[in-house]
Amino acid sequence: MKRVVKVGGRAQGDARLAAALAAAAQGAADSLCVVHGGGDEVSALQRRLGLEPTFVGGRRVTSAADLEVVRMVLSGTINKRLVSRLLAHGIRAVGISGEDAMLFTARAMDVATMGRVGGAVTVEPGVVAQLLAAGFTPVISPLARDADDPAAGLNVNGDDAAAALAVALEADELVLVADVPGVLDAGTVIPWLDPEGARALVASGVAAGGMTAKLEAATFALRHGVARVRIAGLDGIADSHAGTRMVFSPSPV
Repeated sequence: MKRVVKVGGRAQGDARLAAALAAAAQGAADSLCVVHGGGDEVSALQRRLGLEPTFVGGRRVTSAADLEVVRMVLSGTINKRLVSRLLAHGIRAVGISGEDAMLFTARAMDVATMGRVGGAVTVEPGVVAQLLAAGFTPVISPLARDADDPAAGLNVNGDDAAAALAVALEADELVLVADVPGVLDAGTVIPWLDPEGARALVASGVAAGGMTAKLEAATFALRHGVARVRIAGLDGIADSHAGTRMVFSPSPV
């Protein structure tokens, strides 16, 4: 079984995370890839540097100066911290950036509004495939090379990156780990959600901000061949029934 697990920044503060990922890596018959975020830490460093974080549709507006902060925090501090925690649990983790070996490429979405933010993420999975074949667990920060200018980098949403990676690897499952137990409606987890239902939740404002990005990424992965896609809390890494599963039909068999 090949799994891609994306871990948001807030979930990384849970002391159970490393053990949960380690158990998933040890239990995966084939492989596990981890993609991580870290938005709160990026925002904290931005503010210390006198830069005010701004978001549009759950995605961070990223100036050239902001991009350097994003790179320092995600590819530096957070990536290596996750790797060290997995190593401490006996997992052969290797930390890389989506910029390495052109793993992720993207195109600037809207320079005037979003700055150095990439959309339409594409994946060259060779480096990840080689790591998996050698028995390593890749831990990946979501930055990308600019498809129109490979010398330049782009900040890409971690959920988008994880979804594109799951598609490229033909993963059996994508799990988007959030700081809530799933997609909520009036405080209750929605067990199954189809793309039309997801759009309705966004349109009504029930799903907003970061959850909007997760729903879009989950829908992308589902439509492009990933058989099982879930949005869940930390328990969803081990429990295949936890969280909200994206499906094509609202009443899955």
